[in-house]
Amino acid sequence: MTVTLVPAPVVGSDPASAGSLDVLGVPGEINLDYAATAPCARVAADAVTALLPWYASVHRGAGALSRRCTLAYERARQTVGDFFGARADDHVIFTRNTTDALNLLGRALPAGTTVVTFAGEHHANLLPWPRGSVRLPVPADAAEAVRALDAALGELRRAANPGLPVLVAVTGASNVTGELWPVADLARVAHRHRARIALDAAQLAPHVPVDLLALDVDYVAVSGHKLYAPFGAGVLIGRADWLDAAPPYLAGGGATARVGAATHDVTWTAGPARHEGGTPNLLGAVALAAVCDALAAADRDALHDREQRLLARLRDGLGALPHVVELRTFGPEAPRVGIVSFVVAGRDSADVAAELAARSIGVRDGLFCAHPLARRLLGEAAARSGRRDLPPTALRASIGLGSTEEHVDRLVAALAARR
Repeated sequence: MTVTLVPAPVVGSDPASAGSLDVLGVPGEINLDYAATAPCARVAADAVTALLPWYASVHRGAGALSRRCTLAYERARQTVGDFFGARADDHVIFTRNTTDALNLLGRALPAGTTVVTFAGEHHANLLPWPRGSVRLPVPADAAEAVRALDAALGELRRAANPGLPVLVAVTGASNVTGELWPVADLARVAHRHRARIALDAAQLAPHVPVDLLALDVDYVAVSGHKLYAPFGAGVLIGRADWLDAAPPYLAGGGATARVGAATHDVTWTAGPARHEGGTPNLLGAVALAAVCDALAAADRDALHDREQRLLARLRDGLGALPHVVELRTFGPEAPRVGIVSFVVAGRDSADVAAELAARSIGVRDGLFCAHPLARRLLGEAAARSGRRDLPPTALRASIGLGSTEEHVDRLVAALAARR
């Protein structure tokens, strides 16, 4: 039997990407849910297709196919590390996604570590941390975030055990509002108090360059499926000492240097392999590396400017609708990436999302895996607007490489027609 592969359609082609960052899509369907899962970039699909005939074991075979796959996997590690500005002694560990990466880091924390987060985080950056962690209130603006962290770390260092490790864990861009957090300033405060800092870059990386060295963060976690590489890979990049001292995240083949006859006679390997037990996700790593290469070669300033124009068009369109209220943490002019959450007064958000889907417009509804923040912002939106008929959940529209002015205008028109 002969199988013919039909190329998937491309949507959202734009001169700024020079064709290298086209994304796949279904004609007629408007995808405004990039913040949950971005569509697949053509370069990611092409990289996977090219490697599939060679697909074989990684680090576990002497044949030509295995050697080819091992080389592709380790090249992907180097490419991804370079893209995110990994330092020479950092580990680049492939995971499933950002949640997996932060859980790995949580398992690797030295005993007695206190983790400091903000209540505005995604669940992936709230739930993995040990009991006794500190959760700071959602700040009113970026400057307040820096002041609050400075005060909290100062208090921790004056506590009974000031020598115990401290990790600050923050987002780079909110998955609810798209607002940018002052990562470099927070890193300076953390290091002044002898704390380390981990960056959840799941929402930041698809929109702006993320460089560990420039931001001076100790760890960064990223999801491939939000970075146009939906093949089940993520990455944790950062300082090696805590990771090499911790038990393997997954105990099994590949994580061992030696296994003896006794039940617990095991010597674990060092380096990224220590936490990559089992057969690695070769295709996910290669897909993510292909997107990193394409983004590194693209005009990121042009891509950013295009996205900001679309974002302004979206926010202006929603703002002109009297029955729509936008959610925000900081001020309306705070810098942000292409994410907008909002509510339609007097309408259940799930019902609105279903009606939009019937018009081939896909958005997200709910609390966006950030329940404490979303509920707070819904209450704030009700107080700010003076409305008593706002629903208990929200809608979110998010844009990216395949988004167009027509997509934005269709959403706004559909909401204007549905009161």
